[in-house]
Formats: sequence, structure tokens, C-alpha cells
Amino acid sequence: MPDSQPRPSDDHAADGLDAADAADASPGPAATSEATPLVLCGARLTDGRVVDVRLCGGRIEAVGTSGSLAAPGARVDLRGHLLLPAPAEPHAHSDTALTADGAGPGLPGPVSYRPEDVQRRATEAALLQLGHGATALRAHVRIGSVQGLASLEAVLRARDSLRGLVELTTVAVPRLLTGVAGADNLAMLRDAVEMGAGAVGGCPDLDPDPAGYAEAVLEIAAEHGCPVDLHTEGDDPARLGRLAVMAGGVRSGVSLGPCAGLARLPLPSATRAADQLAAAGVTVICLPQGGCCGVEGRGTAPVGLLRAAGVRIAAGSGALRDVANPVGRGDPLEAAYLLASQSDLPADDAYRAVSSAAREAMGLPEIRVEAGFPAELLAVRGEQLSGVLSLAYSRVVVHRGRVVARTSAVREYCDSETVVALGLPRQGRPGTGPWSGT
Repeated sequence: MPDSQPRPSDDHAADGLDAADAADASPGPAATSEATPLVLCGARLTDGRVVDVRLCGGRIEAVGTSGSLAAPGARVDLRGHLLLPAPAEPHAHSDTALTADGAGPGLPGPVSYRPEDVQRRATEAALLQLGHGATALRAHVRIGSVQGLASLEAVLRARDSLRGLVELTTVAVPRLLTGVAGADNLAMLRDAVEMGAGAVGGCPDLDPDPAGYAEAVLEIAAEHGCPVDLHTEGDDPARLGRLAVMAGGVRSGVSLGPCAGLARLPLPSATRAADQLAAAGVTVICLPQGGCCGVEGRGTAPVGLLRAAGVRIAAGSGALRDVANPVGRGDPLEAAYLLASQSDLPADDAYRAVSSAAREAMGLPEIRVEAGFPAELLAVRGEQLSGVLSLAYSRVVVHRGRVVARTSAVREYCDSETVVALGLPRQGRPGTGPWSGT
């Protein structure tokens, strides 16, 4: 993907607020490096202010009233856009992404896990999620079985090739860790960390000894000082309680998800488990768009109950068009929309779950649209966060102070006297035949 150069501001007149279709568009052929100043002009913030934001050196250098900031570098016209801290994706599955249709279009047969195919899928999936706005991704990658460490190596190569576009980290995920069957995987998990896996994880629920599995993962995390990110359905309160007790002493941080089974427990059991997770400082990463491994039940963790107990909540996307969710979108704004519409979260809390809370779970620095903070930003066509979560079509993504992705969308209707009479906004390109944008 080429380095990015913002388009002239008059192109933005075609970015429709209501869009029927979203089309990924290349930001441009030329490069703006992290050291080149870039001014985002006329953006609206969630507090209602309209501002210019100057970026340089990968950070926000200044925020001022609209028209007040000058810079020798490029400018991006963000009039009509809401400027937000960029979301992050804390729960992706890059090695299995885009496999729902088998080997691929016109390629019948089983899915290929040759390293070059895994790398290609992981790269494509990361770019799709970057286009949605996620400038940092955490990918859970299976190790062991016939693949050994090959899939992890492939995703790490994808990570290296994507530097400067998106920050990709990996979680090594073995299937078994206890008994004779798990001995080789235990050694392989240590090798995975040495190779560059950023976290250790897996699914204790699938091991004959779930507590032993969790102990093994936590021991390796303590040895290497890396975070833990475990899959669990959360439908066994005793098992969840033991996990919370073990996790309480891990300084590098522990995340659990998707924990949808908590919602099916009797209220007293679920409340007690939530209190234990809160006391242990565990973050729950829920997946509002669906499961991710094909073994969890459907549904979402009881977000309201967990928040009431003081549990840190982040939200991820999970499966991206694989067998667990053939229509998974990998879109953090959709995850936030579902939290707002189905879990009754206010829009700002829902967005926080896919942005600041997700970044915190991943050990990333906080982002605010203020001077001195990292320039990890997402501009979405719209004026208020609730509207953005409802109609998040046109997006401009900033990573390390430069535009790295752009999605533009226009909805057009046939000319209508009603549209003219009501004075409805016309944001498309006039004079293009019988159709005109509104």
C-alpha cells in the first residue's frame, strides 16, 4: 500500500453523510512522513468545538480554533467530520480471517495454511480493519498441531510489512497445555514468546485441566513479563473464580473474553463472578458482533452487570469472515454501535470500549485530541457521536501523524421536487444525469 497524501479539500464534498455503500479509496500516491507537519482543518470534537489540529513527529502538536493553525506541510479539510481518538482492535484472529469461503474465490477445497497464504490473509485483514479506523490490532494466532509455529511466523511477517500503517501484535494460542499431549505445546509457547509474540493466551475451557492450563499460561507470562489474553465462555462460575484469583498477581495484565456465558448464569452467581474479576483487575473483552472460535455460545457478556461491579470492559470484533462468523466485519464502530443499541451503553461509553479501554487492555498509551498525545485519530463524517455510530460510512484514519486510509461514500437519489422543497442537504455531485446526491 503506498504512503498517503491527503486529497484536495474539494474532494470531500462528495463524502455523503448517509451512504448506501462504502468504498475503500487510496489516500493518494505521495508520502507524508511522521516528521512532516500535517494540519487537520475544521474538524468537530465531541464537545462541539470546531478546531484545527496540527500533527508532527507522530504526535498532536497543537489544537486551535478553526483557521488558527499554520504549517508548511499538507492540510486535510475535515469540515463535516467528527474527530475521535482512533479505535483499536483487541481481539482479532488474523490466521483464520477471510477463510469462510474456503480456499478463496474460484479456488474450491480446504483452506490453505501455507505460510504465504496466512501472511496474505493476515495482511488483507489488517488493512480492512485499518480502513475501519483501528490503528492497532491484537491478533490471536493458533500454535501447535500440524502448523506448529508456521502461522505465527507468517503473521509476524505481516506485522513487519505493515509497520507505519498499523500496529499489529500477536497472542500465541495453544490448544492443549496439560498432560502428555500438552508438553510439546508448552515448550512451543515459550518459543513463540521468544519469536516475538506480544502476549500469551489460549482457551482453558478446551483443555482437560482448565486450571492447569491457566496456571501454565500465567507462569510463562510471569517468566517473560508479557500480558495474558485468554478465551473463556465464562459459563462456569467456579472456574471463572479460580481464574480471577490466579490473575490477581499478574502485573503485566490479564484479559478474558468473550465471557458471553456469564449472561446465562443465575444473577447471584454472575454478580459474584463479576466482583471477583473486578477485584483481580481483569479486563473483559466482549465481542458484540459474535463469537470467534466456533465453540462459544452466541450473545454478549453482561456488560451492565460487569460495569456495575467495576470490571474494565473493552470490546473487540472477533471473527472476520471465517467459519465462526462468515459475515464478521471486523469493524470497531459496529461493535460500539451494538453496545449502545443492545447493552444500553451511552454512545460515549460504547465508543470508549473500542478506543481508550481497548488500548488500555493492549498496553497502549492513552489518546486524546489534545497537544502532546499520540496522533492516532479517526475522522468520521457526522456531527455527534450517536450519529457517527449509526452512519459511520466516510472515514479518514490517521496513524503516527499521517493519513493512512480513507473510505468515502455517497448515497444518491433520483431528483425529486420534495427534496428541493424541504431543503434537504445535497452532498453528492450535481449534474451527473438523472441522479443527484442528497
